[in-house]
Amino acid sequence: MPTTPATATHSSSDGTADAIMLELVDENGTTIGTAEKLAAHQAPGQLHRAFSVFLFDEQGRLLLQRRALGKYHSPGVWSNTCCGHPYPGEAPFAAAARRTYEELGISPSLLAAAGTVRYNHPDPASGLVEQEFNHLFVGMAQEALKPDPEEVEETAFVTAAELAERHARVPFSAWFMTVLDAARPAVRELTGPSAGW
Repeated sequence: MPTTPATATHSSSDGTADAIMLELVDENGTTIGTAEKLAAHQAPGQLHRAFSVFLFDEQGRLLLQRRALGKYHSPGVWSNTCCGHPYPGEAPFAAAARRTYEELGISPSLLAAAGTVRYNHPDPASGLVEQEFNHLFVGMAQEALKPDPEEVEETAFVTAAELAERHARVPFSAWFMTVLDAARPAVRELTGPSAGW
């Protein structure tokens, strides 16, 4: 398996390398332990905390990203603006803002919680499983994007109609429609009825 930012270690504050750990949770989202990131995604999967971000421009278009080809999980597919996992003890809101900056080089504006959703999505291509308790966030993208090529292959702003057309013809992440549908009430509140979400 190639080493990517997702499978590599990260440096802790004292300069030592640690495995990337995730928070395991129960069905109510209460933390019950930790697991190494890849181990948590191996079948049948361990339920863990995650987040998904949906950012929009001033015209109400959703910012999508196509995941980098080198990622160990769902490489090269389109997905929401940003998604990932808080470190153990990290607030999901803080993790969402941190990863959006790390992946796309922007700080979201008006970032707001949009509920949670629990799902179980196997990825047939990799054999990995997304067993996630996902915290949803919506906000605005009001800066020029500076994507990290290790994380993001390409980006696109799309209307609701353009998303439907794109979703019908190109691969998207297994979790994309689940998280988008769960976030739609907050998306509509942010973008207004004329945006069509």
